[in-house]
Amino acid sequence: MSKSFEVQGVVHSIDETKSYGQNGFTKREFVIKLTGEGERAEYPNYVAFELVKDKCALMDQFQPGDELMVTFNLTGRLWNSPGKPEKCFTSLQAWRVEAAGGNQPVANNGGGPFSQMMPDYDEDVPF
Repeated sequence: MSKSFEVQGVVHSIDETKSYGQNGFTKREFVIKLTGEGERAEYPNYVAFELVKDKCALMDQFQPGDELMVTFNLTGRLWNSPGKPEKCFTSLQAWRVEAAGGNQPVANNGGGPFSQMMPDYDEDVPF
């Protein structure tokens, strides 16, 4: 299992969902310009993420210019082709996307094992 990371940024572009192969594998890519802590405007960082399968819909409600928090896994694969050097491919696979500054996820299709167990309480303490 890979470790999860989180970044903040502004949506630069959102691709359409694409289907691959006979089994209907779907993938969608999007690019954000990082804006979180430690980022310098004079040296912008543009980062491409991918969404796969049912997660492709997470970007449906966002537009270029929207500020987001993206939670993702860093994955990598080796590829060998006869007679050619080995290549390593790295993917940033997003699995949660939420509007920046908000505490509630805008879209998350996998709230974890305890998401259905806990009722929503407001943050006021009764004493």
